Amino acid sequence: MTSLLVIIVLVLLAVAIWQLTKIFDLTQVGNSNSNDSQIATDNDNNVQGYLMFGFLAFIYIFTIYGLFKWGDLPLHTPASEHGTDVDRLMNITWVLIFIVQAVTQVLLHYFAFKYRGKKDQKALFFADNNKLEAIWSSIPAIVLAGLILYGLYAWNNIMFVDEDEDVIVIELYAKQFGWTARYAGADNVLGKANVRLIDGVNDVGVDLADPNAQDDFVASELHIPKGKKVLFKIRSQDVLHSAYMPHFRAQMNCVPGMVTQFAFTPTYTTLEYRELPFMVEKVARINKIRTQKSAELVAAGNTALDPYTFDYLLLCNKICGASHYNMQMKIVVDTPEDYKKWFKEQVSLVQKVKESNEPAPAAEGTVIDSTAVSLDTVSKVVMK
Repeated sequence: MTSLLVIIVLVLLAVAIWQLTKIFDLTQVGNSNSNDSQIATDNDNNVQGYLMFGFLAFIYIFTIYGLFKWGDLPLHTPASEHGTDVDRLMNITWVLIFIVQAVTQVLLHYFAFKYRGKKDQKALFFADNNKLEAIWSSIPAIVLAGLILYGLYAWNNIMFVDEDEDVIVIELYAKQFGWTARYAGADNVLGKANVRLIDGVNDVGVDLADPNAQDDFVASELHIPKGKKVLFKIRSQDVLHSAYMPHFRAQMNCVPGMVTQFAFTPTYTTLEYRELPFMVEKVARINKIRTQKSAELVAAGNTALDPYTFDYLLLCNKICGASHYNMQMKIVVDTPEDYKKWFKEQVSLVQKVKESNEPAPAAEGTVIDSTAVSLDTVSKVVMK
């Protein structure tokens, strides 16, 4: 509500200033010293030329300030093997963009000043120059072609999964507004699934009659082992979602009615990533802010914020509805030994469904007399 009021005040202020300028213009009507001509004078052109230089300075001053002020906020060390390729491609793109932007913006603003309008000065122009057109057309084409080809090469390497490769198969099941992970079990083959089979505990629609589904199990927390390639099979129950794991540089759309996939190999366990120097510093900075905010909350009679601890997260990167922001799942990268231990402790979905269908046991101390109803009925008949 406060933001809306601020916006309304700013809009009204802008309207008031605009009206004042119109009033000022009306007061100058008939003034012999006023210049009502719409043709720019040399003074007007000089002012515009210097303003162009001022705007150029603003662009680069703000850019440099932004690098120092917020340069540590983007993602840092990738936590997957292919993450270095993604970051390298991104950095090359940033460098090219910065070079092109620097050259074009400097030339644009410099020429706008140097060749600003002057009285009796005619602009020098080329009606046609094939050589210049070939140069400024071929250079961007070559650069973009190289960037695209390198991007395709990197993407094909990232997306390629050898059919004979030893990978862990996990399904990521998306629905408004949450995630469920289904593991392929000991046979490493996911059982068939269909949204029409969703019922009770079986909330991902697994075909429980499929032999490959007998050892499948589901989890609300995604565990994966360090140093082992994981192949994610991705489904959506309702709308278009996007499985986004930023620290692993992984993202793939979740499309209703089809299965998409993405694979990567984790390189840092959760504990190892927490201990990286940049992450230790980042967590400390976040907790400092949370401590200050907690003091304000406590003073107002509210509950203090819990300390922040880093965790990998699976997020949705598509605006999929009202609670899109809350659609996330914790990812835990374990050592291979810890992962095997966790894996063995899981209960299959078939077993969970079986347990959910069993009748509830009687409360302790309750005695069930199977003859009570019949004897009562008999006694009533005799009394009649």
